[in-house]
Amino acid sequence: MPRNSPPADPDIDALRARATMLRRHMLTMARGQGAGYVGQGLGIADVLAALYFHELRYDPHNVAWTERDRFLLSTGHYSIALWAALAEAGIIPVEELVTYGADGSRLEMSTLDTTPGVELIGGSLGHGLGQAVGQALGLRLDRSEARVFVELSDGEMQEGSTWEAAMSASHFRLDGLVALIDCNGIQADGPVVLDMEPVGDKWRAFGWETFEIDGNDLEAVTGALASARHRNGRPKAIVLRTLPGKGVKRIESSEKSHFFRVDVAQWDSIIADFEQSVGAGA
Repeated sequence: MPRNSPPADPDIDALRARATMLRRHMLTMARGQGAGYVGQGLGIADVLAALYFHELRYDPHNVAWTERDRFLLSTGHYSIALWAALAEAGIIPVEELVTYGADGSRLEMSTLDTTPGVELIGGSLGHGLGQAVGQALGLRLDRSEARVFVELSDGEMQEGSTWEAAMSASHFRLDGLVALIDCNGIQADGPVVLDMEPVGDKWRAFGWETFEIDGNDLEAVTGALASARHRNGRPKAIVLRTLPGKGVKRIESSEKSHFFRVDVAQWDSIIADFEQSVGAGA
């Protein structure tokens, strides 16, 4: 059956359990190839848990359901997190996750449109918000109440096309569009090159209703998503401050968490540490 609307009150404990499962899936995937974009994925796990298990309207048995909400992952290299969410939601088999990054797999290290549940091929950054604007306009023409959620990153805000799309969304009063801006402070070779602060003020200046929260606090995430439901003629921006590698101390403290590669024995140790921290309630 489709998930037709979010429940009135989020079950935070259940969402925390989902986020833990997403992180567990991601670590399993990264171990299989010895590497992956796991830092970003671990950081955004709480947001995807809140989306797929509380906020989004979708049908896991009919991914083309016309009234579904759309989730666009603009930063395609975050695919490890999306595959985990799609598996946990029952859209793709959990057993398929071990093929992440392998030759011939549907679960590549950047998103593919051949994978069920994928709304956008992400990879070349700076295109996701523009496509989200187009989809939101199309849904309006169809008189649909479906909403469009698009994830983008602080590094991606360095692309001028992002701001062209932001202006368009405000101009067209796309109040069914929600941008989820992952501000984790990193890009490929280290810290984000350009100083994007103050991030929230920039989006407000472009006419977006803007919320700034801790993206690893599920109560804050679900609260912001609830606030973003209002159709008040303004697109919504949720600025998410997330920690790369969240939940795995060894990755949280790594300067190379953008693309994390270690040998199998180290992955086994990382997974063991993660399970120990989960068991201790960390």
